[in-house]
Amino acid sequence: MSEEFKKVESLVERLREYVNTRIAQVKLSVAEKISKVAALVIALLMAALVFFLFLVLASIAGAIAIGQQLDNMWLGFLIMAGIILFICILIWILKDKLIRVPIMNMLVKALFDKDEKDEE
Repeated sequence: MSEEFKKVESLVERLREYVNTRIAQVKLSVAEKISKVAALVIALLMAALVFFLFLVLASIAGAIAIGQQLDNMWLGFLIMAGIILFICILIWILKDKLIRVPIMNMLVKALFDKDEKDEE
């Protein structure tokens, strides 16, 4: 009887170790996925900031160029503002296709992408 209790205790101890190891593995997996998502968000924000700066400088250059061609600087800026407004309306209309779906796909890939060691 005593030997059976020792076997049960050994089994319970191994089960406890397995559960603790599995919990640690899940914690590491969650930390890895959170870091991937955070890195993706930071990279997207930095890229958006650089693109915004490019867009502002290119718009100013375009407005000056149009103004010099028309010999009227304010008209060049007005035309460039109209072009930017048109692009903004177009982006707003196509926001799901251009923005939401690609971001959702990147997040899903970062969160649910299986590593090679997960498959083993």
